[in-house]
Amino acid sequence: MPKNTIETSADLFKAMSQFYTASLKQPDKLLKAYGDLFQNTMASLAGTSDVMPPKGDKRFMDPIWTSNPAYKAMMQTYLTWSNGLNDWVEGLEIKGRDKLRAQILTSMLTDSVAPTNMLLGNPSAMKMTLEKGGKNLVDGAKHFIDDMVNNNGLPSMVDKSKFGVGENLGTSEGEVVYRAEMLELIQYKPTTEKVFKRPIFIVPPQINKFYIWDLAPNRSVIEYLLNKGHQIFIVSWRNPGADHADWGMDAYVDALDSASAVACEISKSKDLNLIGACSGGITTALLLSYWAAKGIDRANSLTLLVAVLDIEGAKNTTMGLFANVETLELARMFTRSKGILPGKDLQKAFAWLRPNDLIWAYWVNNYLLGNEPPAFDILFWNADTTNLPSAFHTDMLDMLQKGGAREGADIEVLGTKMDLRAVDCDKFVVGGTTDHITPWDGCYLSMQAFGGNNEFVLSQSGHIQAIVNPPGNPKAKFLTNTSEHATTDEFLDGSEEHQGTWWDYWAIWLEERAGTQIKAPKSLGSKEFKPLAPAPGTYVHENA
Repeated sequence: MPKNTIETSADLFKAMSQFYTASLKQPDKLLKAYGDLFQNTMASLAGTSDVMPPKGDKRFMDPIWTSNPAYKAMMQTYLTWSNGLNDWVEGLEIKGRDKLRAQILTSMLTDSVAPTNMLLGNPSAMKMTLEKGGKNLVDGAKHFIDDMVNNNGLPSMVDKSKFGVGENLGTSEGEVVYRAEMLELIQYKPTTEKVFKRPIFIVPPQINKFYIWDLAPNRSVIEYLLNKGHQIFIVSWRNPGADHADWGMDAYVDALDSASAVACEISKSKDLNLIGACSGGITTALLLSYWAAKGIDRANSLTLLVAVLDIEGAKNTTMGLFANVETLELARMFTRSKGILPGKDLQKAFAWLRPNDLIWAYWVNNYLLGNEPPAFDILFWNADTTNLPSAFHTDMLDMLQKGGAREGADIEVLGTKMDLRAVDCDKFVVGGTTDHITPWDGCYLSMQAFGGNNEFVLSQSGHIQAIVNPPGNPKAKFLTNTSEHATTDEFLDGSEEHQGTWWDYWAIWLEERAGTQIKAPKSLGSKEFKPLAPAPGTYVHENA
């Protein structure tokens, strides 16, 4: 049994102590940074500075920031100080991840004290206050109190009252055909007269819930694949409690092994086309390694979405997979629970790694402007958090700190040595150009970890948008490269750009591996595995 307590991490504080030590050892850099800061600040106050916010910084979009001398000086002074502090930390000689940790904490500080987070320093909020006679501040105070009580102290990102799972989210028709302690297996009702014999088996991440795959009509991967004639099975992970502290990676792999056998029995197919995303993709890769070691021939193909197995591709980024490690460690600082890492604390940790986007933007909208949070389905799903068992949490940290599930890593799966080179089924690997959680170059390296014939597709999108990428978006595009390439640069150099969603390109790839067409089954489940509950099932409704 693993230790049943999630200990408080001191890693970030250790990084700050090294930061202070490095500062004292390198006083010349401190003096230079101070001198540059003083000079640039004087230029800002005199109106001669040319410092401007970077492209895409939404905090300073109000034209008053450039037209009003006082606000312009305030903006430039803040940016001068913020840039100077970050540049100073960047220039200090601090080893490895401690430097990245120091950069994260420095960014938290500079983002938190931005003038836009305060009423007097936010011209849009000042205008709103004058126009509404202060009613926006009264409404903002109500939102603030509600969030302190009901939202773990974070500004609400979404109006949750507008959504319900099984009501307007996760509405594709199906049945739970298998239930175990760790998961429910859902089979969906075909929407075509004929279906491909070989079914699709989807493994979502253990973080957040499965219905991102069935978000809403016309925005559902499941709906799209059903309409293409595929039989669909998907795992719905149970939201663990303190009693499930010993659920480690082996337990998750073993649960998938059992559920996949059920899918084969129901569909009368000897193998499956598997899909895994993010942490679910890592778990699926380990499952396939286990099958290869045991001679189990149940994987016909694997689609791997926004999953980094080898962290080499993300080692120099403060976001990306580095942030996955840091997020789990930072979350320890927020929790006092035993046995689980609460989903709300993990959400808070993720938010503080991107405070401008995930905290302060909503702070301004909800509290200073007094607006209601937006009603957006992806944000609702993101806020519908899940817990992590301490054993799985520890296994993920150990794996990431070993460099990930890459070739040569000392990782065991259910008593077998992990060997992804032995996984020789065809692979379709997807990364997102603006993905800050699993950077696309890391996803590219994931493809190279496997044996077999593998194809990489680069979606022009972020982490979630790489999955929820339905047809009809005129801005959507993606890159492919069917020639030989061994590096990300080589992939880009020989790539071909396509307009539209990568789903359509993927659908052709899947169809080529889906087997013959047969008459669609009239009922779901089988004699041995009878339907237990309608989709989206029961586990999806368990709250963190």
